[in-house]
Amino acid sequence: MSPWFTWLTQAIPLLLPWLVRVGVGMAQATVCSRRDHSVGLDDLGLSQEGDVVIGAVFPIHNLPPAPDLSFSQHPNLQSCVNFQEEPLRWMHALVFAVDEINRNPFLLPGVRLGYRVLDSCAWPSSDSHVPLVIGDASSTQAIVLARTLGPLSVPVISYQASCGCLSDRQEFPNFFRTIPSDVYQALTMARLTWLLGWTWVGAIAADNDYGRQAVFEAAVRGTGVCLAFFETLNRANLVRDVERAADTVQASTARVILVFLWYTDIGALLLELGRRNVTDRQFLASEAWSTSGQLLRNPALFNVARGVVGVAIRSAPMPGFEAHLRSLHPSRRPRDVLLKELWETEFGCSPGVAHGHDTSLLPSPLPPTPSESLPHPPPPTSSTSRLRLASCSGAETLEMVQSPFTDTSQLRITYNVYLAVYAAAHALHSLLSCPQRDSPSWGNSFTCSPPYKISPAELLQHLNQVNFTTPLGEPFYFQGADVPAVYDLVNWQATPQGLLKLVTIGRVEGSNILIDQSAIQWNAGSNMVPVSVCSDSCSPGTRVARKKGEPVCCFDCISCAEGEVSNTTGSLQCDRCPLEFWSNGNRTACIPRQLEFLSFNDTMGVTLTTVAVCGAVATAAVFMLFVYHRHTPLVRANNSELSFLLLLSLKLCFLCSLVFIGRPSVWACQIRQAAFGVIFVLCLSCLLVKTIVVLAAFRSARPGAGQLMRWFGPVQQRGSVFLFTSVQVIICAVWLSICPPLPYRDLGLKGSKVILECEMGSVAGFSLVLGYIGLLASLCLLLAFLARKLPDNFNEAKFITFSMLIFCAVWISFVPAYISSPGKYADAVEIFAILASSFGLLFCLFAPKCFIILLRPERNTKKHMMDK
Repeated sequence: MSPWFTWLTQAIPLLLPWLVRVGVGMAQATVCSRRDHSVGLDDLGLSQEGDVVIGAVFPIHNLPPAPDLSFSQHPNLQSCVNFQEEPLRWMHALVFAVDEINRNPFLLPGVRLGYRVLDSCAWPSSDSHVPLVIGDASSTQAIVLARTLGPLSVPVISYQASCGCLSDRQEFPNFFRTIPSDVYQALTMARLTWLLGWTWVGAIAADNDYGRQAVFEAAVRGTGVCLAFFETLNRANLVRDVERAADTVQASTARVILVFLWYTDIGALLLELGRRNVTDRQFLASEAWSTSGQLLRNPALFNVARGVVGVAIRSAPMPGFEAHLRSLHPSRRPRDVLLKELWETEFGCSPGVAHGHDTSLLPSPLPPTPSESLPHPPPPTSSTSRLRLASCSGAETLEMVQSPFTDTSQLRITYNVYLAVYAAAHALHSLLSCPQRDSPSWGNSFTCSPPYKISPAELLQHLNQVNFTTPLGEPFYFQGADVPAVYDLVNWQATPQGLLKLVTIGRVEGSNILIDQSAIQWNAGSNMVPVSVCSDSCSPGTRVARKKGEPVCCFDCISCAEGEVSNTTGSLQCDRCPLEFWSNGNRTACIPRQLEFLSFNDTMGVTLTTVAVCGAVATAAVFMLFVYHRHTPLVRANNSELSFLLLLSLKLCFLCSLVFIGRPSVWACQIRQAAFGVIFVLCLSCLLVKTIVVLAAFRSARPGAGQLMRWFGPVQQRGSVFLFTSVQVIICAVWLSICPPLPYRDLGLKGSKVILECEMGSVAGFSLVLGYIGLLASLCLLLAFLARKLPDNFNEAKFITFSMLIFCAVWISFVPAYISSPGKYADAVEIFAILASSFGLLFCLFAPKCFIILLRPERNTKKHMMDK
């Protein structure tokens, strides 16, 4: 805490007993002599006599005097230094409001309102008593006031103390204020940072109740806003703290700084940042300095403070107030030491007393007290050089002066003082009002009191219920200790003269923020909103991944997994697409999955179709060749009818593979497996019968076996083929009738495609079809193997053996390959097995015969065929 706050904290409790009347029940205080030897300090204020006198405190001076550490004399209480014009304007806002109320016939009729106004650093010697105090500016001083006057139930109305802690009615039941609580200000600043996209900000605050609680509220309530750093400034160690804070700001990656400081403190920090050429930071100002004329007029702050955006106490006009200020003159207030100091500041001369002859214009001066009758020397001011100033001519006037005192363009704290006076007046009006004022019992009622018998406790009750319309037509009432939150949003913009001007860019009413972003001039002089983030927002298609041990605003962006999307910026998680959909390449939207099946258009489908058609054409060519040479011994051997039937079945085998290509449908799924099973059984039945005929032919040549061939004539052969094929037909018919294959969308596989395939329906049915084919193939292989060495120039059994070896090898390999292949690849494996086994049968069985027919016709004779 600064020496100024320490000094005031010690002084205010001693000041108040002289200022406040405690009521009827208070015991008579013992008269004590003053322990200090200072003189004239009571003159640092204003007073006006009235039926009811209210008290007020303003920080006209804001720096404590330098302590005397020589310890060579008794300590004396001395006034503060560093005269401030704006608080003096606040003081005269009270005077202006009281004059308005006294002229108002409807407010406090018949009662003249007076005031006793002191500088915060004044040491009173007056015995004036007041039932209500307006002040002070600082939250720390207001806490001292409220706690000291709380046991006495004396109301305190502050015009600038904004600490959220003062809203606690349990601790401060006698406190009121006409400025919104810092809770609302901090919440507004947090919402403003979020609205402007600032999630990584620094904070610098005063090392007191105002700063610490404001930053805490901003950090807690600002959802998604993180503090990169938090520095505090203590006025007692301002130089050291400013250097430390400047180092932090310079090193931080945060480009936006929230500042909760008094304007004198932030001024020192801005000067240090300007000296270091740190001019690329965007400051978000609290109401304590966002409208400071002293900072705006300082050309040394132009580069570093340009573009400041701030929350400001709302501004309101006060008609007639400027005229009141410009009419002030020391000649009309010869005992007004503060007005004299203003004259010394503005005109560089001392008005003295030579021009103070006309005392009749003083506003109802108080009767002189014993202490006032003593010849006091002028009180100490902010500089000893002022004692040597030349006397003024008397022609000096404020009519054309442009200064912080006469500037009424932005009445903010001034208007709060104005409202505080009116709130006090309306509470007094309610307290003093009585239906039967002329009754002898007037003053004995709890609801009304006479002016000479005002109880602070009763006034406190009426102040809690104040509800009136201001001279501007706005409703005014207290919500506990607070008033409804209303703020202006302001921006510091550059002027052609190289200075800064204050521009209103928006308004805050409760939780509603109305801001014109296009009217803002940022720190770089552009209209582009500065960027201040720890991590750039994750773009659509990615999600936020928190960094362990880092604030929530610092994160990595991770792309969404396949099948997941995020279509907003800064998504915390990715959403999974519905089953029928898949994420696009950017992971920003779900698109319908592409249907995947073995089609005639893709490369694999075209290749297999070409091979199948070539096989069918080759089979047809062989068939035509055999038809042309059907009367030759080679064709007629081993039942040419079975050969033609075998060629036909092989052609159907090649063609049935085409049923597996194309979009699966109900009829395609059912016909493909049935056609495959029946046609292959037909083919194997022909081979099996041919093999049996070969064995029977050679067995019938043995003695006693002549009747064997009668059992394997053409009719029996055709019957056997029909019988073997009928078994497969029955199996397929039962399978298709009970649980047929149907089209199926396989959504289980991850990917952007939906596999459209034929579901088996019944694994047992498919297994029986394959099993029966395997049984016939195995039986045919066994019989052909037994007949492979029978004596003959053209023993067909050996070719059947080779073809069956190829057939069995293909289909044994088919089973594991089919099971492990997904989607269309399973169909491709089955087609490959069909084509491979068909080509194996075609080449092994008919290539040797075609070779003889076409290239060795001399071997195509009965004699050659019968040779051993």
